[in-house]
Amino acid sequence: MDHFRGLFDKLDKNEDGFISTEELKSEMRRIGVEPVCEKVQAILSKYDQNEDGRLSYQEFLIYMMDREKKWKIDFHALDRNKCGAIDLEDIISLFMELGLVISKPNAKRIIQMMDEDNSMTVDWEEFLQHIIINPAENIGELVSSWKHNLVFDVGESRSMPIELTQQETDLSIWGNFILAAGLADAVSRTVTAPIDLLKTRLQVFGSKAVSLGFRELQTGGFRSLWQGNAVNVLKGTPQSTLQCFIYAQMRMYTLGDRDSLSVHQRFGLGCVSGAVAHAVFYPLEVLKVGLNLQPAGTYNGVLGCARLIYQNESVSAFYRGFKPSILCMIPYAGVECAVHQSIMSWARQDPEHFSDSKLFLFSFAAFASGQATSYPLAVIRTHQQAQAFCSNSQKPTDALQGLFGIYEKYGVRGFYNGMGASFVRAVPCALLNYTLTSKFETLLSSLL
Repeated sequence: MDHFRGLFDKLDKNEDGFISTEELKSEMRRIGVEPVCEKVQAILSKYDQNEDGRLSYQEFLIYMMDREKKWKIDFHALDRNKCGAIDLEDIISLFMELGLVISKPNAKRIIQMMDEDNSMTVDWEEFLQHIIINPAENIGELVSSWKHNLVFDVGESRSMPIELTQQETDLSIWGNFILAAGLADAVSRTVTAPIDLLKTRLQVFGSKAVSLGFRELQTGGFRSLWQGNAVNVLKGTPQSTLQCFIYAQMRMYTLGDRDSLSVHQRFGLGCVSGAVAHAVFYPLEVLKVGLNLQPAGTYNGVLGCARLIYQNESVSAFYRGFKPSILCMIPYAGVECAVHQSIMSWARQDPEHFSDSKLFLFSFAAFASGQATSYPLAVIRTHQQAQAFCSNSQKPTDALQGLFGIYEKYGVRGFYNGMGASFVRAVPCALLNYTLTSKFETLLSSLL
């Protein structure tokens, strides 16, 4: 029982003889357990016998012994060579059995989550301590928590390229995570669609966007605030999935036998992956802008909008504003990837940095960096896209002419119209994506 007492004393930070909810949450956050509040509440509801909102040693001992009984057989199953400890090869074999591929450096990171004596192996006591703090119910849920420890959604409802494992080599392993991320992405885009609509109109109409919005609300009703949301949802998840996949493939080729990429390499890979994915789905962006700017009922849905554009112009109309857009995407994706992955590499050095609030702050800082460096080009792009839909919009023939046109009409401020709305939208988007992805992934794992 000495190891049980030792773990209890370790978690009892203020040495008051009890483990509080905050002490338990803090330790769970340290190893990346999600969702923390629900996990802690589940433990308390079952083991807090006197319902005082904390665990005494006797209450925690019952919980620890239950975990010991539940996971003893699984530990021996994971110990493939029966040496009494889990090593790198055991972790790799586990991932392979689940249809995943993991590199040795990343298997090493998982071992280090549990390894207390720096032996690069995990004995029974170390494993028991980990699954006591990480109350996973089965092997699949435990692996999912390891993956989630290094994943966080950011900014404009896009998942940052995952730098956890080499499992990106096989499309079959995306499965539940991509589906869960897609559902979370759809919810976050739908919830924040009115803010995105306001951002687009601010970019094109400047200060007049608010009065135009109220007028549209009166004529089109509350539903008009969600114009263009359907195409935005259709574009979002496939684009971010393609970007992640391209980034992962290039990362593995660039990485070789090294553990991490340099900032310059991350920037370059982010630029290329972001630009390619953006180019593939760019026509949907043009359709979204058209639906955002026109009064409700102008088009008969997404297909009606696409049909009218094609009939009135040509296929090239679907790539209007592409040059400034791709110029915008390169610094945006490159800076965001470089800043995000660099911050996360730094954060991994101290487990205390892996709290929900700090992970969100890190991701928002990456998003803000990308936005600040590329936003003027985004405004030029939207103006060029709008020229097919709004008679009073600027009609530049190229990015440079568009730049001068915006400056003459709005001044320097014109290059940042709608940026505030973009930042405001990023907060609920990131929170919804981060929270819902883990919930949906857990739900899908139990159903599929």
